[in-house]
Amino acid sequence: MILDGDAFGQRFEGYRRTAWRFECQASYAIPREGSDFARWRVGEPRPETFNAAWRERVRGIVDSGRRIGRVRVVRRPLTEYQRYQFDWGIPGNIEAGEDIRILDVTDLELVLPTHDFWLFDDELVVDLNFNPDGTLLNRDQRESPDLTMYRKWRDTALAHAVAFEDYART
Repeated sequence: MILDGDAFGQRFEGYRRTAWRFECQASYAIPREGSDFARWRVGEPRPETFNAAWRERVRGIVDSGRRIGRVRVVRRPLTEYQRYQFDWGIPGNIEAGEDIRILDVTDLELVLPTHDFWLFDDELVVDLNFNPDGTLLNRDQRESPDLTMYRKWRDTALAHAVAFEDYART
């Protein structure tokens, strides 16, 4: 089932325990980020309001006793977009309470998907499908996903990932 933005957002309101994302695109072309990405490129400081809606959502999730996290897959050298995420996006998300880990696959050969996905409560899967240029194609809530496979992908990614702070120090 293809989800529009509102229906996808409801998945964050309705889960009971955990929401976890596998994030593996080298870059994303998100229209609302265009001006912030341009400011980052020229070395401006991150505005206080940057990504405020997501950070507020994360705080609400964590305050309700639920968990939210992701593994961000990278390959060296980092793309410009990944450096932007590392500088502006990820630190604020972690400060808000999101558990973000980095999986550097430069020297690893792991069996993992080439698409992003969210796994809610270990039972609901939403695949995020992107065009080659990084624009979002759709959010596909899987009707009968192979949960064993998605859980295995999650567990593999987590087993090889490190905390963002540890990766950023290298």
